[in-house]
Amino acid sequence: MGFMNWFRGPRVATQRKDGGRQVNTPDELADAIRHQSMSNAAGMPVTANTAMRVAAVYACVRLISGAVANLPIDVKERINDDTRTNRPDLLLWSVLRRKPNGWQTPSQFKRMMQAHILLRGNAYAQIVWSRNRVIALLPLDPDRMKVKQADDLSLRYTYTRRDGREVPLKQEEVFHLVGLTLDGVTGVSAITYARETIGLSMAQERHGATTFKNSARPSIVLKHPGKLGKEGLEFLRASLDEYRQGGESEGKALILEEGMDTNQLSMTAEDAQWIESRKFSRTDIAMFFGVPPHMIGDTEKSTSWGSGIEQQSIGFVTYTLEDHLTTWEETSNRDLIREPNVYTRFNRRALVRGDIKTRTEHYVKMLQWGVYSPDEVRAREDENPRQDGKGGVYYDPPNTAGQTDKKEGDLDDPKEPA
Repeated sequence: MGFMNWFRGPRVATQRKDGGRQVNTPDELADAIRHQSMSNAAGMPVTANTAMRVAAVYACVRLISGAVANLPIDVKERINDDTRTNRPDLLLWSVLRRKPNGWQTPSQFKRMMQAHILLRGNAYAQIVWSRNRVIALLPLDPDRMKVKQADDLSLRYTYTRRDGREVPLKQEEVFHLVGLTLDGVTGVSAITYARETIGLSMAQERHGATTFKNSARPSIVLKHPGKLGKEGLEFLRASLDEYRQGGESEGKALILEEGMDTNQLSMTAEDAQWIESRKFSRTDIAMFFGVPPHMIGDTEKSTSWGSGIEQQSIGFVTYTLEDHLTTWEETSNRDLIREPNVYTRFNRRALVRGDIKTRTEHYVKMLQWGVYSPDEVRAREDENPRQDGKGGVYYDPPNTAGQTDKKEGDLDDPKEPA
């Protein structure tokens, strides 16, 4: 049975808008129970879906997955040791650059797959082959995939459809991106090891939401000289809650009757250094994902100008983003390509598209040293060749040391002493 037949099977919703999951099989029930037990010292269940509600986690996932999604990936062929050429004639070029499947754009596909790696440690896509060529990549839910290594060291995949049926897949049928791995087969997610930090941040957000819902006022105790009846107690509680909730009562006086008095009962959020603790959690989450804190808005302990921010941004590209790009390239070369000397590579020049100064300085140097011709620079900027036909000229390098050609009138080299 072909993949498209069971892929188009009955669609039973397993993911609700509120983040909950509908359980259809015993395995999904066990998985749901396991996720519910993923609590921490803060008492908050942390899963991939709940973690995305934390601003720092969402920002880190958005930044990394967005960077991967916006970089174009090329399919190239190595002609010889010195020559490389693009292969837009291959179907894989169209899959990676135009249409990976029937409903996603390339950037949507790459962004979703990268988010799966960051949140779950693995990303899967069904490879649709036709005459030994890749014609489509169909993304699969990593929560419904099981991976086992057989005795012959090959990988066996079992995917659970939305109707609960399990479908076995061969290794050559799955495009499997693996993040940080401890067993060499499946990856581990940053969520797994950052659960305590993320859970603390979730608990702090809940505390803050509750505090500001009650107009950010500390709890108080009301003292009455006499004894209130049941109706009087309920009326007093309702009146006080109505006063404390909502911004319209902010700054107004609280009127107490029958000789009542108030005393403060608890510390304020500032006294508990709630805001400061949130800053620590935000920095720790950025560290788990390898994102410089300033990129998620945490610039308190770093300079907002000069080489500090610049070097952190360079470090993000070198040590974090490059790791993910290499994973994509090597996995594509292994799973998607069968032609000899053909490989995939991200166009990293696109990283400086927003930096006109750096891009211009690079082009000027490449032109001066004869590395690029004017038409090649124009092509990289998506411009047409020069109309005068002189754009294909390579300029001589400014360093002419060792040049043997002499112009008329040049002095002879001094003779060496006998």
